[in-house]
Amino acid sequence: MSKRSGRSAGSSRSQSSSSESDTVQDCKAAFLVIFDDLEDEIESKDQLEEVLQQAGRNPTEKMLRKYWSSSTDSLSFDDFVEICRKEPCTSADDLMKAFRKIDTNGDGYISREELYDMMTTRGEKMSMSEVKAIIDEVDENKDGKLDYSEFCNMIVNTASDCKKMSKKIMERKERKKQKMAAKKGDDSPKSQRKYDLTPPKPAARKRGDDRLRSPVASRKVRLSEPRNLKDWMHMFRKGCFFLEDDASIVSHQYMLHLPSDSSVWFTIQPYKVGSDLSDDDTPVDTALYILRDKDTSGHSLVTFTEQRDPKGKYGVRCDLDAGSYILCPMTTGCRLRPRRSEPRTEAKLMKTDKDNKVVLSKTFKKALEDIFEISDLDGNGLLSREEFNLFNLRTSGEEVADDEWNVVEDNVPMKNGQVTKAGFIRLNEMEAEDNDGDTEDSWITLNNMGYNKSLILDEACPFRMDVYVEDCDRARLTVRGLEAASMRLENAVCTSVIQKGESTKVKGVKDLTMYTYIGEARASAVLENKSYRCLEVQLDCSKSKNVVSSKGNLTHTVELPSRSMMVAQHLIPDDESAEWSVKFGDPTLK
Repeated sequence: MSKRSGRSAGSSRSQSSSSESDTVQDCKAAFLVIFDDLEDEIESKDQLEEVLQQAGRNPTEKMLRKYWSSSTDSLSFDDFVEICRKEPCTSADDLMKAFRKIDTNGDGYISREELYDMMTTRGEKMSMSEVKAIIDEVDENKDGKLDYSEFCNMIVNTASDCKKMSKKIMERKERKKQKMAAKKGDDSPKSQRKYDLTPPKPAARKRGDDRLRSPVASRKVRLSEPRNLKDWMHMFRKGCFFLEDDASIVSHQYMLHLPSDSSVWFTIQPYKVGSDLSDDDTPVDTALYILRDKDTSGHSLVTFTEQRDPKGKYGVRCDLDAGSYILCPMTTGCRLRPRRSEPRTEAKLMKTDKDNKVVLSKTFKKALEDIFEISDLDGNGLLSREEFNLFNLRTSGEEVADDEWNVVEDNVPMKNGQVTKAGFIRLNEMEAEDNDGDTEDSWITLNNMGYNKSLILDEACPFRMDVYVEDCDRARLTVRGLEAASMRLENAVCTSVIQKGESTKVKGVKDLTMYTYIGEARASAVLENKSYRCLEVQLDCSKSKNVVSSKGNLTHTVELPSRSMMVAQHLIPDDESAEWSVKFGDPTLK
């Protein structure tokens, strides 16, 4: 008996302690919605009313006068916690009792007038139009009045939602405060530190560290995405890396607009379209660099995706200030390489039917359907004028003029002012008819979209980018356009290697430095020339094992202009199911 009583007493104390802890946490969350720091003070009765409402209380004028008298100058956070201990959250029973008092005719309903009278004497003051809006929202039978339980449930649920939101805001502010505190000892320039919120870099590996690393495909790695991601605002866009004749890479670029400070989770990954018949299942590497738009400091890199899962998806989480950000997808070019030769057999694009009319072949139609999917950047199954214009720029280098768009609207199936898949196929059929079956223009389109003569997509890589934003439902994700790898992206990649990697002074060359970075599935080397002369530098990575280079060869010569820096080499595993190693040799002048 005594043992049972002892457990009961211990349980009671534990529950009491837990309840006390919950109260303090709820108060903290409510306080940080209104104030930036727990050291701040409540300086007016109106502020006290606001923070009590955030804590799930329904402060009456009498309650406010009780804790804010004419002699009160301010209240601390501890004072606020003590008030909340004395004034428990409004329960459904409390509301029921209050409603009975104002149900003057005792019919079991609250009319608009009765609710208005209550709202002008208790809690937050409301106008008659606001009261009407409340009733209209929950009045199922539209009789202009509410039953008690319906209204009570609405109030309790609203308070619960308010608490959840308060806790999210508190967690975001605490993360930001911790990161700012951690950066005080950072010696890097402030302009770089402010937004560099990437996970801690792995243990440093020197450029001479050529030990074998485990196969990328066999690692049991999952991206550490936020636990409550399903509650975040989700946006996505598709895009594509296209290989140019000079082996440079063009891709879609994006803008992210944040109206308020937010936590953001980014992912990027390649994907295959339906008729991609290539037998290589190794994913083209992708990365996403997040840059601050209109940054005047010269260090616009915020962060970049480092974590990778075995299937090729990269991700990164960061806290961003309100503003606009440029999202730059990147691939090293290690796997997206120019084709060495065209296939011996050429796919047939056109044929004639029994009426001697030019029609598209089945294989050509399937390729066009895949091109439509690649060009449909928002994934809604339609091509907007903007999406169609980007497709036209890629395939012909020209904008779609108004009169040309009018021809499209007049001749092909449309939906909501956008081109359907059937309409897109019809446009190509019209072009084939106009050209009397000549395939030259069609092959130009296919080649510019990355297809070879067998209609295999071997010089382009579609990708998907997902953006999740916490506590910010008005964020926008837009397409900037198609851009070649710009100096902005080159600088961002170089900055990321310098910030995360190891530096080595090159022997015999005073003003030449090499920076090397080895991530989960990619190694990069950056050369910085601080001299006033152009240098030709050879980088030898031939002692690396099971790697493929972005330059095509493991030994490569870089022409480095004066006072500049550039990526000298990217290396990734050739066979992701096998071990790999990286050895950056000493750079030498040519």
